[in-house]
Amino acid sequence: MSILDPVWTALLYLAAAVFFILALRGLSSPRTARRGNLLGALGAVIAVVTVFLSARLENIPWILGAIVVGSAVAAPVARRVRMTQMPQLVALFNGVGGGAAALVALLELGHAGDPWVRVAIVFTLLVGAVSFAGSGVTFAKLQELMTTRPVVFPGLPVVMSVVLLAAVASGAAVVLSGSLPMAVLLLALGLAAGLLLVLPVGGADVPIVISLLNAFTGLAVAASGVVLGNVLLVVAGTLVGASGTILTRAMAAAMGRSVAGILFGAFRGGSTAGSTAVSERPVRSSSPEDVAVLLGYAQRVIIVPGYGLAVAQGQHTAAELALALEARGIEVAFAIHPVAGRMPGHMNVLLAEANVPYESLKEMGEINPEFKTTDVALVVGANDVVNPAAKTSSGSPIYGMPILEVAEARQVVFLKRSMRPGFAGIENDLLYQPQTSLLFGDAKDSLAQVLGAVKAL
Repeated sequence: MSILDPVWTALLYLAAAVFFILALRGLSSPRTARRGNLLGALGAVIAVVTVFLSARLENIPWILGAIVVGSAVAAPVARRVRMTQMPQLVALFNGVGGGAAALVALLELGHAGDPWVRVAIVFTLLVGAVSFAGSGVTFAKLQELMTTRPVVFPGLPVVMSVVLLAAVASGAAVVLSGSLPMAVLLLALGLAAGLLLVLPVGGADVPIVISLLNAFTGLAVAASGVVLGNVLLVVAGTLVGASGTILTRAMAAAMGRSVAGILFGAFRGGSTAGSTAVSERPVRSSSPEDVAVLLGYAQRVIIVPGYGLAVAQGQHTAAELALALEARGIEVAFAIHPVAGRMPGHMNVLLAEANVPYESLKEMGEINPEFKTTDVALVVGANDVVNPAAKTSSGSPIYGMPILEVAEARQVVFLKRSMRPGFAGIENDLLYQPQTSLLFGDAKDSLAQVLGAVKAL
């Protein structure tokens, strides 16, 4: 017996939808991201409570038990995950969402007599399974449980074509007959398609695929809303699908690629990752004291943070160094590439944790013209986003990607752990240029030594 009448149910669903929209708006800026998350969580709570009060639910103990178990697993994981592992967490959550939508569709097949509802079931099964399997691969690549390079084999395009044709055939059979075995086959084919779609993607393109799979999950959830006759699921899923698609296109543009090229480049024999070999060419190394002298007597310094800064948890030390330089009258800014780190906004959030003023965080389009008048560009743990090969080497996997114009600074200092290439596996010729020097070591330790030397000047 439902407690809420249809009018109140509709109003509460509308309120939840409004909170979801406001959450997306809040997430568009680091300043309002925390508030956006809270609004989204509030919308989800309203939605869940409304379902309990308005629907005629069966097996309530099982439902509550699942909520308790899921919360007990997810809450500690989300609280303990390091910032550097946030993309992996996003991939896991995204995959779970797609898998859940696919399972709901499979269970609802026996209650679907309308062919159009079966069409929605087929769509949810296929897209949800692709998202689940593909997200698992992206997690494994980012976590380095498997190679980050493209995984291809002879005949891959043929195998992919056969899988997709078989999925279309089995989907048609499900729509016409409602066959459960064919639905299970479709689910298996969706899982295979997800694996085959993501395995050939490598290097820095993996975060873009996470965003695309997030859009897939949103579409699967929206379709499951059609299956269940739940308007709020349709709205929420559509919002996720639309925002994920917009983000995917923005990230692809920031990388100078097309989405099709990212997904299917390896099918044509290309590669989205380069060699992992380390060059033996000589480089000019520096001591913390040398770097401190360069920084301490400069007029303008630009700090370029990257994934290495996040791994070392050196954001607080970087912020202290910026304050120490500013105390000497030096102008300091942080240059933020759209895909620095492993996901959009990664560096913004990281530096916000260290209380770096938002005004000091300059996006690529704003900061690039300023490198020509910069005395020192301090690159901390970044590589691919400053690599001139994106502009000069047509055979490079990152060719065409917009980069931070670090090479135009008068002096460039790289803080690196080793000469190992970046995530895309591409050697950076800037490391060997005469205006470049390298300080080897853990980014946090190196920054701390430089900071101490600057204070001692």
